[in-house]
Amino acid sequence: MATKKKMALKKMIQAAASVPVKKPASKPAPKPASLQLQQEVEQFLYGQSELLDTKQWQSWIDLFTDDGIYWMPPNATYETWDGQPAIFAEDKNLMTVRMNRVLHPDAWSQRPLWETNHVVSNVRIEGENKKGELVVRSRFHMMELRRDDVRHFAGLYTHHLKRTKDGFSIKLQRVDMTNAQATYDYVLQVWV
Repeated sequence: MATKKKMALKKMIQAAASVPVKKPASKPAPKPASLQLQQEVEQFLYGQSELLDTKQWQSWIDLFTDDGIYWMPPNATYETWDGQPAIFAEDKNLMTVRMNRVLHPDAWSQRPLWETNHVVSNVRIEGENKKGELVVRSRFHMMELRRDDVRHFAGLYTHHLKRTKDGFSIKLQRVDMTNAQATYDYVLQVWV
């Protein structure tokens, strides 16, 4: 059994190593954000992770704008989800459908519910885009425990945040997983 897990881990590492890395364009470093803005953004991202880890999925979905998108491309070279394959490409309606499916009492394959633990770090405010949205990049590591199985996911978040009277809302959350091309025994059921 241990050999099977080692082989799977080796395949996962090889698959992750073969994913092309999108190199950031050569551009000057963004002007540093104020400490207050940096802290507000970091607290928002930490709060978002806490909602996922405590399975407060409706509150997490409510963080998105009405036209907000959660997008996980199969690799970092993708520039749009329109007409392209994606691991996730969900608006609020599809997020709600996913949440209701996972929580449905007849979804026996989802019992017991798994546990997740997100760590978000290296939060960097890139600046504002042409739409006035704050563009934020951060690194993440998520551990998922399902029954006796532990899986790890890591990568880059890119958020486009809109400032509202209540703080921030998410216009776009892009998730570029370092190990998106790895093989898994079962598919992701909830958001990374």
